[in-house]
Amino acid sequence: MSSSERLAFTCLGGGHGLYQTLLAARRAQATDINAVVTVADDGGSSGRLRREFPIIPPGDLRMATAALTADDEDGELWREALQHRFGGNGVMAGHPLGNLMLVSLVERFGDMQTALDIVAKWTRSAGRVIPMCSQPLDIEADVSGLDDDPRVLRSVRGQAAVASTSGAVRRVRLLPEQPAASAEAVAAIRDADIVTIGPGSWFSSVLPHLLVPEIVAALNKTDAMVVVMLNLLPQAGETPGFSTERHIHVLSQHAPELQVDYLVADNHISPSEGERTHLQRAAERLGAKIAFRDVHHPVPEGKQAEKHDPDKLATAILELYRAR
Repeated sequence: MSSSERLAFTCLGGGHGLYQTLLAARRAQATDINAVVTVADDGGSSGRLRREFPIIPPGDLRMATAALTADDEDGELWREALQHRFGGNGVMAGHPLGNLMLVSLVERFGDMQTALDIVAKWTRSAGRVIPMCSQPLDIEADVSGLDDDPRVLRSVRGQAAVASTSGAVRRVRLLPEQPAASAEAVAAIRDADIVTIGPGSWFSSVLPHLLVPEIVAALNKTDAMVVVMLNLLPQAGETPGFSTERHIHVLSQHAPELQVDYLVADNHISPSEGERTHLQRAAERLGAKIAFRDVHHPVPEGKQAEKHDPDKLATAILELYRAR
């Protein structure tokens, strides 16, 4: 994709959603890319490692690093190596190589940001990966539907437990509450031309950023265009049955002071004029306009779109930036 702009992107999120927006930033030929990544994962390899070592969970950081490796044969080898997951039944089973690399570098050099910057140098990264906070966090949720009385809310603690609960998540919070943001994350938001939030697991990858006061303050102060990428589908466990409007309401509920420029919804939802009016009213709580764009990865007819397309995301973001 050709672009005459010299743009700096900062992308907030975690997991597969952040991976796609980082690829979109690359397709937009951004001159600078920063990935600001959530640090509350406690499942799988990350959970095992954070229980054994006093570290920020490495999984989402590793995935973002893999999205930014050099765009050549060596970069592809690095990407595969970082994502390679050990098999078997021993103590190594299930650990991605990239997670173990980051843990070893933290032990050697003392902090995760240094470790990430070293791997970025090795992989000739197209950008920088930044933990949103310099301490590991936990997610705690108020969940309904776990008791005979549906009005009763139960606390569920841990990202993995929240993501897989059989109840309905009503609200989440971080532990410790109101943690300090990393200075690098705040600077990346402040100095960007375009900031993206999401898509991804709404309660465990997207909202945690907006529960850090310094992150919200930076988003409100930056001159960058701030764009929220809405999910294509509700997610089992976290957001079953959620409409696009419900995703927006939850966002404004958790971050009532947040102001953004655009909310991007995929046009496959094909809302009626009345539904579009309701969606725009929901967006106005965030000071935003809602933009309907084709941003999903093509799927066979009759199938549901489950994945954002980086090229389409890049096109939509650049169109909105130019219009702004």
